[in-house]
Amino acid sequence: MSDDHSPTGAAGTGATPTTGPPAPPHRRPGGGDDHGNGPSSGLRTRLDAFDDLPDAVALRRRSYQLLGLGAGDSVVDAGCGAGRAVGEIAAIIAGRGGSVVGIDLDEDMIATARLRCPEADFHVGDANALSLDDSSVTAYRADKVLHALTDPAAALAEAHRVLRPGGRIVLVGQEWDGCLVDAESRDLTLRITRAWADALPSPGSARAFPRLLRQVGFSRVEVEARCALFTGRAFLPPLIGAARAAVDSGAVAPADAQAWLEDQQRRMGSGNFLAAAPFILASARKP
Repeated sequence: MSDDHSPTGAAGTGATPTTGPPAPPHRRPGGGDDHGNGPSSGLRTRLDAFDDLPDAVALRRRSYQLLGLGAGDSVVDAGCGAGRAVGEIAAIIAGRGGSVVGIDLDEDMIATARLRCPEADFHVGDANALSLDDSSVTAYRADKVLHALTDPAAALAEAHRVLRPGGRIVLVGQEWDGCLVDAESRDLTLRITRAWADALPSPGSARAFPRLLRQVGFSRVEVEARCALFTGRAFLPPLIGAARAAVDSGAVAPADAQAWLEDQQRRMGSGNFLAAAPFILASARKP
């Protein structure tokens, strides 16, 4: 995923875990952070920048293909954020008698989504307690959501409840333990990326998609993987978040984290930065 063209990211030098942009908050079941606070406009900007990247676009398109959207489909996008996917799904099913609803815990994200996609339906809500009737939708999608949940299986059980028999579910998630960053010190980098993953409620949820889906009653489970590549400054805010998590957990000293970040910025400035993140897509049906 080459992101040199992306406008997001802090330019310049000297970014530190204490003075750089805030670390991305951990997303709760439908949005928001672990303390119930809405995300800042800076987070929306970073999410938008990621969503614009070619590999991110490809991931969303593949999730729509796996949903197999057709005439009359009713779709719920759990943890919809600012509504990018909801708008794209609405365009796919437009004029075909279908409907799509986006649900997110964060009121600020939902307000933005309503402005961006007034033709779609958005609700503030929790992926663990959807305000939908039993067997009321034909398709369910959750993209980069389950890693933020303390009990991902509970959200999938809720998805199973609202889906009609034969309904389709598609999950997209990052494999956080597999994040790779080229750096001078392999040991320091591993300590930072591990602390970043450990700060999440369920960093290994993506690799567990098949097991969790079967656990709550889904069948015809299929899984595939993609790898996203990052080569430009758009990845600097996540790196700052990772370094801050490592310092906060005591995994690395502040001076080491700052030196690591400065090295990454130099690499970005010289065109030698590379990071990679694996993504898992899983699809299944309700019997």
